[in-house]
Amino acid sequence: MAATLAMAGVGLAAPAHADNPYERGPAPTESSIEASEGPFDVDEDSVSSLFVSGFGGGTIYYPEDDSQTYGAVAISPGYTASQTSMSWYGPRIASQGFVVFTIDTNTRYDQPDSRGDQLQAALDYLVDDSSVQDIIDEDRLAVMGHSMGGGGTLAAASERPELQAAIPLAPWHLDKTWGEVQVPTMIIGAEDDSIASVTTHSQPFYESLPSSLDKAYLELDGASHFAPNTSDTTIAKYSISWLKRFVDNDTRYEQFLCPPPNAGGLFNDISEYRDTCPHSS
Repeated sequence: MAATLAMAGVGLAAPAHADNPYERGPAPTESSIEASEGPFDVDEDSVSSLFVSGFGGGTIYYPEDDSQTYGAVAISPGYTASQTSMSWYGPRIASQGFVVFTIDTNTRYDQPDSRGDQLQAALDYLVDDSSVQDIIDEDRLAVMGHSMGGGGTLAAASERPELQAAIPLAPWHLDKTWGEVQVPTMIIGAEDDSIASVTTHSQPFYESLPSSLDKAYLELDGASHFAPNTSDTTIAKYSISWLKRFVDNDTRYEQFLCPPPNAGGLFNDISEYRDTCPHSS
């Protein structure tokens, strides 16, 4: 893998810079964050629902390099879906220097607030009981989720302000106001979403977040509600950048977020983008 990465122009994992102990990996480039594999080799561990409480088990993806600690992110699927619908995020994000936990919910019909509670339970399990707890920095945690899992992501961010980042994907929730959220949040909506329409979900969610908050809204051009369920370079690129910027405090990734990327155009996968640049933290 090292030879492949070197040929592709992607550097191998490097130690953190002295001025930011949380930096993981080499300086990023457009190609490195768009690549299907990052600089870290990844392993995985299956977690049975029989041995956890508060959520339905899942799969942990983590860097094999155990010489340092990493931020961690828990990811929830949407209504009626299982963790398999989110499995592509695991190795993709973990290879950039994170521990990633794609979870199953207690039932496939759990509502957003329950999914938010389950995301928090999954993070607690990662930190306190998982096989990789020794390589997780408990102060650098984040949540992601699709559809009702995206609504759960907002709920978890509302209830746990110490989280470092939240990324709701095509989120669905009956509550449209999230002014209490203090967690840097990137909402990714889908332009042609007929289930969680951006006009009644993603956009109102974004607008309701505090104006003082580091926040972003990315709308996928011509995409359906189920766009987050398949490997997508645009979702990966900006999710990784957001997690790096706010979980790892890695300002090397600010270049991909500020100034905001251009939206529209024949070859652009983003129909709209909003951000509170420059970021404050």
